[in-house]
Amino acid sequence: MAVEHQSTSTVYERVQQGAEFQELRRRFRAFAFPATAAFLVWYLLYVVLSGWARDFMGTKVIGFINIALIFGLLQFVSTFLIAWQYSRHAERRLDPLADKLRAEVEGDGGAKAETTVGKES
Repeated sequence: MAVEHQSTSTVYERVQQGAEFQELRRRFRAFAFPATAAFLVWYLLYVVLSGWARDFMGTKVIGFINIALIFGLLQFVSTFLIAWQYSRHAERRLDPLADKLRAEVEGDGGAKAETTVGKES
C-alpha cells in the first residue's frame, strides 16, 4: 500500500493563511487578551488584599457583611459580565466572519481528503 501526498496545502491551511481568517483572529484576540488580563488583575487584587490587608477586608459594611464577602461575590458578577460581553462581541464581530469562512470551506469541499490512502502504485 503506497500513500501519495499532494503537494498543495489543505483547504484549512489556505483559509488560515487568508486575510479574513487573520482578521477573525485579530478580533478574537482584541477582546480575549484584555478581558483576561483585566480579570486576572481583579482576581489577584482580591487574593492579595485577602492575604495582606486583612483589616481592610474584614471591615464590616452592613451587619455580618464585610468587604471580603462583597469582593468575593463581585468575582462571580464579573465572571458573568465578561461572559455576557463576550457573547455580544462574538455575535456582532466574530460570528458573521466565521460563518462566511465556514461557507467558503464547505463550498470548497472542505472535507476533501488531501491524501490518497490505499492507492496502488
